[in-house]
Amino acid sequence: MKAVDREILRLAVPAFLALVAEPMFLLSDAAIVGHLGTPELAGLGVAAVVLQTVVGLCVFLAYGTTASVARHLGAGDLRAALAQGVDGVWLAVVIGTVATVGGIALTPVLVGAFDTGSEVAGHAETYLAIAFLGTTPLLVMLATTGVLRGLQDTRTPLLVAVVGNGLNIALNVLLVYGLGLGIAGSAIGSVVAQVLSAAWLVVVVVRAARAHDAPLSPDRAGILAAAHAAVALVIRTLALRACLLVGTYAVTRVGTQGTDVNVATHQIAITLWTFLAFALDAIAIAAQALTGRALGGGDVEGTRRLTRRMIRWGWGSGVVAGVGLAVASPFLGALFTSDPEVRELLVPVLLVAALGQPLAGVVFVLDGVLIGAGDGAFLAWAGMVVLAAYAPAALWAATLPHGLVAVWVAMTFVFMGARGVLLSWRARGDAWIVTGASVGR
Repeated sequence: MKAVDREILRLAVPAFLALVAEPMFLLSDAAIVGHLGTPELAGLGVAAVVLQTVVGLCVFLAYGTTASVARHLGAGDLRAALAQGVDGVWLAVVIGTVATVGGIALTPVLVGAFDTGSEVAGHAETYLAIAFLGTTPLLVMLATTGVLRGLQDTRTPLLVAVVGNGLNIALNVLLVYGLGLGIAGSAIGSVVAQVLSAAWLVVVVVRAARAHDAPLSPDRAGILAAAHAAVALVIRTLALRACLLVGTYAVTRVGTQGTDVNVATHQIAITLWTFLAFALDAIAIAAQALTGRALGGGDVEGTRRLTRRMIRWGWGSGVVAGVGLAVASPFLGALFTSDPEVRELLVPVLLVAALGQPLAGVVFVLDGVLIGAGDGAFLAWAGMVVLAAYAPAALWAATLPHGLVAVWVAMTFVFMGARGVLLSWRARGDAWIVTGASVGR
């Protein structure tokens, strides 16, 4: 079992560091732009929501590629694993090209949907029109990261993330202040860093493909197969993101305190919850890679053993995260706001979130196991069921006394609880245990 633990840690620790690097550097970008002025910072916020939504919906490029590459690796066919990965990269190029052209053309419409003032909208349009040029590199980074994870390599994506985001900060400072380009300089710096990071990862994948005589040219059948497999993961992602949006909407309906206080408190809480989710999701990434490899090699008992062990890791990590959040809850508010009402309300919300961390740890692991198994159809169905259960619960919770806390109770025990029940039920069965090199057969 110690060997299994070492394998999990070997993949999870670099994955965790890469995951938490991204939000930290995004905060640095916000700090750099924020010193230009409040309208510029607000414009960046609007643009960031649009970009994060586009890229977030394409996370399947990493998840699906990890699973398929790991299966072929487990089956002992490294050439096919790399060929599958190359198809995923070409799919990223296709989707990224469409998103870039469409995004630039629709930038005024997308910004206009937020109904901001003209000054904020102008800054948002400036940033977004340039930043969309980095969409294809970002999606290529997702796909190539998935290839490397499938090959059981999470260290290279970590190195690229750290160097690339460090370059992003340096370029932002140089272009925004050194050359006086303002918010446009921030967008240009980000795009340049993204292009160079994507190129680095592509070179690593191409070298591996050439070393094992894997084809580099686009294969129409392979790209279409990757796209078909991605549909279920897109539905899953949409359903889960809809749950988070419903929760935010429910918070705006809470009437026991001022709307600003509730929304501000919720925003701080969801930021902290998301940060902890990155930490717990690192084990899920290890689960994707290890499950795909084990099933590809036909090792059913090994898959079961890995799943049981990773569930323990998820639970244990969740307990640590929950205890840490509970202990820190009286002090965290001061890091984000000077408003005494927000600070006071934040404590019970974070205590509820802390109670749910062990459950979240198990949910994320099981999600990773089933993604690694290629069980996307079930995950899509489960996501829709969870949305159907959580949406009315969150909206009803908002009408109760202490509505914000009640919404977080619904998020913790209905949203995450429903996911836990469905994923645990699936994991106990045999339908997802499909061996061999091909996902979903």
